[in-house]
Amino acid sequence: MIQTRPLFEIRLQVPQVLDIGDTPLGRRRIATVTGGEFQGERLRGTVVGAPGGDWLLQRNDGVTVLDVRVLLRTHDGEHIYMSYRGLRHGPADVMARLAAGETVDPASYYFRIAPVFETAAKNYAWLNKIVAVGTGRREASGPIYTVEEVL
Repeated sequence: MIQTRPLFEIRLQVPQVLDIGDTPLGRRRIATVTGGEFQGERLRGTVVGAPGGDWLLQRNDGVTVLDVRVLLRTHDGEHIYMSYRGLRHGPADVMARLAAGETVDPASYYFRIAPVFETAAKNYAWLNKIVAVGTGRREASGPIYTVEEVL
């Protein structure tokens, strides 16, 4: 039985997505992450606006593969590099509504991530040693994830 412990909720601001077009691997888009915030019992802070982005790949089977890199700044001024891969998919009509910026019930589609953390901050060095998972939902301003530490 896998047990988890809440880590934080993170909200990313993604105002712009550049559509590269259809590549041999699928439709490639690059989303700019311009900021955001994260809040949890053990850490909180903001998402640094640059650099940060999501290299999205819409596969031919309808699955969107996420490849995200962001820099977190804690409330006490420390930096944490967070990267994650993830998958998002669901019924075609639900995904079309998401793409149009509509609010959609997160239970109607699959949106999961596997974050990895890297920091030199002594107070947060424990992040370098954990496995984390997250569930997401998409809103017009960007994704929101609930991230859990796997115990």
